[in-house]
Amino acid sequence: MVVTALALYLLGLILAFGVRTLAARRRTGDTGFRRPDTTAFTTSWWGSVLFVGALVLGLAAPVAALFDLATATPPRSVGATGLGLMLLGLVLVLVSQAAMGTSWRIGVDEDERTELVTRGAFALMRNPVFTGMGILLAGQALIILSAASVAALAVFVAAVQVQVRAIEEPYLLRTHGAAYSGYAARTGRFLPGIGRLAVHDTITKEPR
Repeated sequence: MVVTALALYLLGLILAFGVRTLAARRRTGDTGFRRPDTTAFTTSWWGSVLFVGALVLGLAAPVAALFDLATATPPRSVGATGLGLMLLGLVLVLVSQAAMGTSWRIGVDEDERTELVTRGAFALMRNPVFTGMGILLAGQALIILSAASVAALAVFVAAVQVQVRAIEEPYLLRTHGAAYSGYAARTGRFLPGIGRLAVHDTITKEPR
């Protein structure tokens, strides 16, 4: 099952980043990648470092498990549940990326305005791509019970909290104003109904 987990993880990286980037380039002439601020210890820097760290740990976990390095073997039922979660997470990532169409981006360009996507899974939650990635990593942690797999999930959660709360939500409020405020007030941040922004939250995040 470890080999299957590794294969799914690699497939996810290839489809979610490689194939999606190539598809965006072919469709629009733009890869969708926006270079983050690399100034050390800025919010953007922390978000990028944590995100890359989570991806590396997510890959290290199954590789280490192949060599039986600090890995416990879960009951078969737990492993099967983990496999199901990995598949569910991967599907959610890909379906959500497809729903974004030409608005798909990695990173934020403060001077750019893209469509506010509210269709598909975005009608239920504001960040379904990140939710799918989290589900995939949670599933992998059930298959591979190790410090690396748990750390990958924990670091990923920290990364998306920084990226979403400190970078993306303020940008979307500045860019889309009342349209995003209304959308954020009725949809959850990562799960349906959880993390909806109240009116006073959106007002305080908007520029004066």
